[in-house]
Amino acid sequence: MLRLEVRPAPSRLMSMASPVLALAVTVLAGIALFALLGKDPARGLAMFFVEPFRGGYALSELAVKATPLMLIGVGLAVCFRANVWNIGAEGQFVLGAIAASGVAMQAGPETGRWILLPILLAGVLGGMAWAAIVAFLRDRANANEILVSLMLVYVASQVLNYLVYGAWKDPAGYNFPQTVTFADATKIPRLFSGLRVNVGFVVAVLSVGVFWLFLFRVYAGFQMQVGGLAAAAARYAGFSSRRALWTALLISGGLAGLAGAFEVAGPIGQLTPYLPAGYGFAAIIVAYVGRLNPLGVLFSSLLMSLFYIGGELAQSRLGLPKSLTGVFQGVLLFSLLASDTLINYRVRWSGAQAAARPAAGAPPAPPAAAVTATTATATATATATATPAAGGGAA
Repeated sequence: MLRLEVRPAPSRLMSMASPVLALAVTVLAGIALFALLGKDPARGLAMFFVEPFRGGYALSELAVKATPLMLIGVGLAVCFRANVWNIGAEGQFVLGAIAASGVAMQAGPETGRWILLPILLAGVLGGMAWAAIVAFLRDRANANEILVSLMLVYVASQVLNYLVYGAWKDPAGYNFPQTVTFADATKIPRLFSGLRVNVGFVVAVLSVGVFWLFLFRVYAGFQMQVGGLAAAAARYAGFSSRRALWTALLISGGLAGLAGAFEVAGPIGQLTPYLPAGYGFAAIIVAYVGRLNPLGVLFSSLLMSLFYIGGELAQSRLGLPKSLTGVFQGVLLFSLLASDTLINYRVRWSGAQAAARPAAGAPPAPPAAAVTATTATATATATATATPAAGGGAA
């Protein structure tokens, strides 16, 4: 049977090249998938890796998709480095969007642009509040943060549905489940006229630099990582593992909530039940492809946005199902995990016959009688050697 054996020293070069190898495997899997579906593989791959770069509008849409992935991915990278497994960033994204929408709906035609700051702040606080539930239950009741954060995603979706189908439903919206369209003063400023990319992309890129400094150049970031990875060592050094838990979850929830605020006040312009687009779950892949490094998250979020746009183009131009995006995401994650496993472990064959067969070049096993005689001789020699030493000690 096959077994995994820990490598004495994993290759650092291969660890850095692992995401590239995973992407290559994903491309090969994509070629096979397009061929099985009866589509031209070259044209199919062009939908994913060529079309999103053609022209200013395509690049703008790429940045729009990358903005929430980058913000959430950076927050999850911080969280995972502290050994806190926040799987519910999607719920924090939704709660941030709800909180931001509640503030945005208070604006009227006469409201100034100053309303943008309270909207974004409400998004951050909404995401942090949802993450604080996870931190509180983990801290006080030792609840599993994976299960709690994941279940809160569905609670957040139900809160969203309650509001858009009921309390916040637009009375003039022809019975569609959506809020009123936000006032112009609440819209996030766009970077270029005629394109949808807005200031949120700049904020996301800045967050990459800020949290890279926090993790690798600031003492508080070092404390947080040690507090999460080794609680006993943290206590010995005077660090707080509880503070690491709360810091990691609040940062992650705040960035996810900020992404939700940018989404509703930016491209969408209102709150709808279709807001949960899976960004919170896709950002888990973004964080791992980026090697839990904010600089890596910058590039992996752009890669993941390629899959989103490519899936939409393949659906509209090639007639392929929308679920193709999820297939590419899943293959990428599986390939990355497989690559990392083979970097840290080597595959060995072990079995009854393999264990019984001596290694090549090894001397033959001695007979049982020789083993018994050798054991008796060794015992007698040890006894004879130990007796004078014991007598000398007594004298």
